[in-house]
Amino acid sequence: MGNRVGREDYEWVYTDQPHADRRKEILAKYPEIKTLMGPDRRLKWIVCTMVVIQFLAFYLVKDLDWKWVLFWTYSFGSCINHSMTLAIHEISHNTAFGNSKATWNRYFAMFANLPIGLPYSASFKRYHLDHHRYLGGDGVDVDIPTEFEGWFFCTRFRKLIWIILQPLFYAVRPLCINPKPISQLEVTNLVFQVAFNILLYWMWGAKPVVYMLAGSMLGMGLHPISGHFIAEHYMFLKGYETYSYYGSLNLLTFNVGYHNEHHDFPSIPGRRLPMVKEIASEYYQDLPQYTSWVHVLYDFIMDDTLSPYSRVKRKLKGDIKQE
Repeated sequence: MGNRVGREDYEWVYTDQPHADRRKEILAKYPEIKTLMGPDRRLKWIVCTMVVIQFLAFYLVKDLDWKWVLFWTYSFGSCINHSMTLAIHEISHNTAFGNSKATWNRYFAMFANLPIGLPYSASFKRYHLDHHRYLGGDGVDVDIPTEFEGWFFCTRFRKLIWIILQPLFYAVRPLCINPKPISQLEVTNLVFQVAFNILLYWMWGAKPVVYMLAGSMLGMGLHPISGHFIAEHYMFLKGYETYSYYGSLNLLTFNVGYHNEHHDFPSIPGRRLPMVKEIASEYYQDLPQYTSWVHVLYDFIMDDTLSPYSRVKRKLKGDIKQE
């Protein structure tokens, strides 16, 4: 468990990200893919149902023994809350109400944020679009671990701790890599969320609040669903910076596993990404892919050639337009 990994730096490349060129080529060959773009009319109803389910869970756990609160927190609440973060990911691409109603999407994301307990939907939107535009961009893409993460989490045991603490690093990393002035929407997100958390505590006590917050932290840490954090862009094979997962957990995660397809066509809702793969199958069938996020987590920890440094980075040139 003390073996040090072999990497001492990121994988620096001097080429553009592959997704823009592949998108142009696919659209030239299969223009019908454009019909898949646009909002997913079912998304808002699915999100509302999930929020109601968590509100019901808050009520049900308020009188349970603490051992059962913790059991249901990890076995159920963490799954729902992680799924809700990926619903917010969907909404960040305006797939709930469409591009013409961008403000509706922003406030609906805050509503979806409520059962998560941590106010992050407004900030996520700002940084996630940078991740798409400038994938691997030095000083811009905050999905890339910091130098400290790459240097320190260099043994199997430390990589395990790093995965457990993923929510912490995702929260702190933007402040280290690419801090931005606080926006009005972020303030609104914070006020709504704090007010909701206080109201929840006042109505039903500490147990629902613990269920909510611990569920979010555990669900994005050492959890089968959190394997997507590693699977999406960590370089398991040299020369590939984005990977897709085609396993059953896509049913809980709005098809975020179709990650090559998503970066090629970020305006297509997750529900329709399998159709992209079906239409343009020759572009995806030979790319590296996964069938188990649990296996991804295990391989990342146990493979001494992998670490937080196992990411493709590139120096950006020209004008950089951020959210």
